[in-house]
Amino acid sequence: MVIQATQAPRGYIAAKPALTPTQKPANAGESFQAAATNFAAGLQETEATAKAAMVGKADPHALVMALTQSELAIETASTLRDKVVEAYQEIMRMPV
Repeated sequence: MVIQATQAPRGYIAAKPALTPTQKPANAGESFQAAATNFAAGLQETEATAKAAMVGKADPHALVMALTQSELAIETASTLRDKVVEAYQEIMRMPV
């Protein structure tokens, strides 16, 4: 097998389109609003699945998946909140 020095850059160039965003991001306000809406909708879906599982109308596997997804969403929101608070505190410590 012959390996050329130009194979690696070609591979990176070929992979780059898969890593770039396909659409232009919205402004920050719309992004945060969409994230909050998706977060709330996910929690409502998990709650509905949990209620259905309590009365025997939902698959236990679906309940576990819903709970795992909601746990991940809550951890992400908590981490994001912590980072925002940390950034705010850092800004407040800056001398004027």
